[in-house]
Amino acid sequence: MQNMTLAAADPIGWHGTTILCVRRDGRVTMAGDGQVSLGQTIVKGNARKVRRIGAGTHGDGHVIAGFAGATADAFTLLERLETKLERFPNQLERACVELAKDWRTDRYLRRLEAMMAVADKDRSFTLTGNGDVLEPEDGVIAIGSGGNYALAAARALMAIDGLSAEDIARRAMKIASEICVYTNGNIIVESI
Repeated sequence: MQNMTLAAADPIGWHGTTILCVRRDGRVTMAGDGQVSLGQTIVKGNARKVRRIGAGTHGDGHVIAGFAGATADAFTLLERLETKLERFPNQLERACVELAKDWRTDRYLRRLEAMMAVADKDRSFTLTGNGDVLEPEDGVIAIGSGGNYALAAARALMAIDGLSAEDIARRAMKIASEICVYTNGNIIVESI
């Protein structure tokens, strides 16, 4: 596994989302916009691309996941990751590595066009179809068409004392939505 800072470039030309994960002061926040685009047309403005998965002690998920790419493909990957988390409870890294192995070697999964950002209370990872499980150096992950804008904004905001992970995520996503035409200001936020 590599340990690196990541703003996943848009290798396949996906358009239609920005996902940002910010870790600060023992909290992690993941934010995603709600826009779904088909070519140059906005087909939906309130999609939920960030969600909790995994069984939590209070019925809520202990892992936050966000996805960019084809929706059906992303849901397939979310389901697979949940299965891995059931098999390896409280072992997010192991579940991610196992999913990445399957994604890389399974003929069906290899065709999926999506990326995921996942986080629990301790660690954050980006998963790709190339078999990558990447952990950021600075606690910030961004994927999707507006990912680089959100990443740059979040890194700048990390230098400001007193901002929480959620404050940074919300402000950075607002900035990304003002720059990327495939990202809107309808932001969904989940925090642990």
